[in-house]
Amino acid sequence: MATSYILLLFFVLNGADGSRIVGGRDSVPQSRPYMASLKVRGSHNCGGALVRQDFVLTAAHCKIPIPYTVVLGADSLTANEPTKQEFSAIRSIPHPNYDGHANDIMLLKLDRSAQLTEAVQLIPLTTSRLKTSSRCITAGWGDVADNGTLPIRLQEVNVTTLQQKTCRRRWSTVPITRTMVCGVGARSFQGFCSGDSGGPLVCDGAAAGVVSFSGRQCGNPRTPDVYTRVSSFREWITSVLNNY
Repeated sequence: MATSYILLLFFVLNGADGSRIVGGRDSVPQSRPYMASLKVRGSHNCGGALVRQDFVLTAAHCKIPIPYTVVLGADSLTANEPTKQEFSAIRSIPHPNYDGHANDIMLLKLDRSAQLTEAVQLIPLTTSRLKTSSRCITAGWGDVADNGTLPIRLQEVNVTTLQQKTCRRRWSTVPITRTMVCGVGARSFQGFCSGDSGGPLVCDGAAAGVVSFSGRQCGNPRTPDVYTRVSSFREWITSVLNNY
């Protein structure tokens, strides 16, 4: 692993955690009904998005050797909210070409289908390649201050996508491929950090990216946030959904 960056959420069982939102804001309750919290031993580890009633889209680097508990319909992960639905992930299906950096995408099959309600809804997958400077949103329950401070409620932050050549130049020692999309907040130190790994980048109401990795300082525009580009994996996603 290059010293100039960290992959978010390697082997989370040992206490490392994934990316989290910094410089964001509270989401309006039930405004992100596709959001999933992936929990291990009662603690949030990764985010995800409900793409079918029995499947959650997340990041391959979130794969762990024991089943996740998947929580849907949540605003606060600790409050006793009647909107919550809880599941076990009975199968983890990472992309076969995930190499610790590229192809960082995975599907989780739930033990049963979610009941769709106002607080639990599917998110569509984007059908087209993102344009540069697209206005998007990412959300999660991770660290809000880049120091281990956890949020009480779901957080979200605005994201603007970058040109590939700009992202490659800033990530000079890390390969940025065409299957990735980069984004930055409106100001410095806005974006995802440790614990939002696997959460969606949402553009025009569709999942366009999956939170993958960022730099040592969360939200630092010198090392833009990097997402797995969903449109590059539509065929693989469809194949998994049709075969499991």
